[in-house]
Amino acid sequence: MSASGARYVIVGAGHAGGRGAEALRAAAPEARITVIGAETYPPYERPPLSKELLDGTMPVEKTFVRPLDWYAEQKIELKLGVAATAIDRGAKTVTLADGSSISYDRLLLTTGGRARRLKMPGGEGPNIVYLRDIEDTKRLKERLVPGAHVAVIGAGFIGLEVAASARKYGCDVTVLEVAQHPMGRVVAPEIGDWFANLHRSHGADVRTGTTVTSLEPGGRGLRVTVSDGSVIDADLVVPGIGVEPGVELAQAAGLDVQDGIMVDEFTRTSDPDIFAAGDATRHFNPFLGRHLRLESYQNAQNQAIAAAKVMAGGEDPFEELPWAWTDQHGVNLQVVGAPLAWDQLVWRGSPESQSFVLFYLAEGVPVAANTINSGRDMRPIRQLIRRATPMDPAKLANTSLKLQDLARG
Repeated sequence: MSASGARYVIVGAGHAGGRGAEALRAAAPEARITVIGAETYPPYERPPLSKELLDGTMPVEKTFVRPLDWYAEQKIELKLGVAATAIDRGAKTVTLADGSSISYDRLLLTTGGRARRLKMPGGEGPNIVYLRDIEDTKRLKERLVPGAHVAVIGAGFIGLEVAASARKYGCDVTVLEVAQHPMGRVVAPEIGDWFANLHRSHGADVRTGTTVTSLEPGGRGLRVTVSDGSVIDADLVVPGIGVEPGVELAQAAGLDVQDGIMVDEFTRTSDPDIFAAGDATRHFNPFLGRHLRLESYQNAQNQAIAAAKVMAGGEDPFEELPWAWTDQHGVNLQVVGAPLAWDQLVWRGSPESQSFVLFYLAEGVPVAANTINSGRDMRPIRQLIRRATPMDPAKLANTSLKLQDLARG
């Protein structure tokens, strides 16, 4: 198949879909490219939804991967406001909700995910706002008024970012987390506790080891009962309890799905003409030595770019260290690596200084790290983790030694 005359179809017009279209056009200037999206917005980045877009410091248009006019200029067809409903692998067509169909030579699935719902009575309703798209952010923003009481369920990135934005609007905020420490899926308990105290210092009530036992109408809007028997009178509840991958289309088409669309190192699914990238995928990471599903800006963008290049004839695998970031109350946290276990933590700098690094070591080998207001250190940290060789903890902790020098060995 010649890339120049190929028909490429992308299902999913989020961040991954937009970056995939961009990379496909660069790799195959004459190819026909169509992007299908259920939302009416062109491809956009999701990190601002719980931060800059929510707190009013960024207009909607600034979230767009490319301005709307760019797609027409690049002869990329956007079919927005219409969902893909089926894939016929034999006929190599995608059927849309309006009854039309589009043929493809190669197909890229960037179907993303959806906010995980509360599986309990009262988990849906006008006073509960799930945050996953621009319209969700608009609805939530309208409710964030001074004096409103916001109960956030879940102290992951989304929950804590929403909590920080709500405090900027003068809302009373209670954060309820079932685990003993915030952000427990991605950082050590010590970092989670550091952020819990950061939010408390900004006036939020952060409760860990706490389960929501019931949600009932009443009071200001919802009465939230928690496992210690206390009741929170909330104007609204924002659940931030994770993302479920958008695998239904792939599953119905008979592709291999295991908590995500399974892809190989070249982002191919179990069908050689169908590729997948972003939050919906589960891929093998050679640096971690295991399969994983990532819900991150970096993975959505770079995996889609890698997929596009292979679709157009490239041969480079997708192999990157997992990386994610969050901004909360003016503090930037970056996370690189995703270890299942570690046996030593090494602090580089003091947590009291508001700028430091925490290394995670396994048998002396750096396997992950967190930077707090120290993003400039991320490049040499990545190099240290990629080297996968034991390091002297005393040298990692010694701030008089440059990380660049340690990374060079």
